[in-house]
Amino acid sequence: MTSSRIDGHQLELFAQDFFAALKPSDKPAAPSQPLFKAPPPAPRNLLPSPPVAEGDPPLKRILLGAYTVDYALRRSSRRSIGFMIDDDGLRVTAPRRCAQADIDNAIRAKQRWILGKLLERGERRAQRLERPPIEWKDGARLPYLGGEITLRLEEASRSHCQFDAPNGELWIGVVPGLSEWQLKERVKLWFQAEARKLFKERLDHYAPLLGVSYQAFALSSAGTRWGSCTVEGNIRLNWRLVHYPPALVDYVVAHELAHLREMNHSPAFWAAVGEVYPDYDGARLALRTRSHEMPVLFPD
Repeated sequence: MTSSRIDGHQLELFAQDFFAALKPSDKPAAPSQPLFKAPPPAPRNLLPSPPVAEGDPPLKRILLGAYTVDYALRRSSRRSIGFMIDDDGLRVTAPRRCAQADIDNAIRAKQRWILGKLLERGERRAQRLERPPIEWKDGARLPYLGGEITLRLEEASRSHCQFDAPNGELWIGVVPGLSEWQLKERVKLWFQAEARKLFKERLDHYAPLLGVSYQAFALSSAGTRWGSCTVEGNIRLNWRLVHYPPALVDYVVAHELAHLREMNHSPAFWAAVGEVYPDYDGARLALRTRSHEMPVLFPD
């Protein structure tokens, strides 16, 4: 029987190999992987929020996933909770006796749809605001009733504003020291005055055709929410409609007046709109398309 023997030389070589294996490698160590993935960065806040006019109740707030959503709540005699989303954000209509917890649960039940629509609207608004604004100088082209008019600036000792309809020119008298924001405000006031005259004419045209009468109307400037109507007969129309073709103005006017017969968007409501404006689907699509293309004149 033979026995294995390790001499001193072999033992020394073994020790060298063993301790060499314990030395740190010259190669960079692979980065350690965390046990859990880091949370994603916070999403860019593109969610629009409804504007709050003087006297309006404050907005409600709810957390949906990673998003904080502000919404306008209106109580009514309806029996169910309704949602409306436009470029100004989320509006909720609920029965008068509905508890706030039930309203929030209803919103959470539809949160995927609500967030998808709000993000789409917010992205669209951001893209619109990123378009280059009008250069406020002589010869600038301004949108008016579906076409364009030319801004004409002339030196003057007194400020004036006059529209040359045959030539499609808006003449503004520029006094010494007039700033750009003052010029823009003067042009805006002219647009708003034109809108007021046009809306009054179209409301008085369509109201008798629908067999309704409105109490009063006022101009609004709420994003691209084109109009609103209350049960009391008060109508608000966005003055920026004056930039769009008259046919689209007529659609919005007919739409709001039809609410005096049906305060909802039921088939009965659309039937009422169709009595005086049959191509309401085409008008809705055209209004949405044109709003994407409209240059920014007066960013809020």
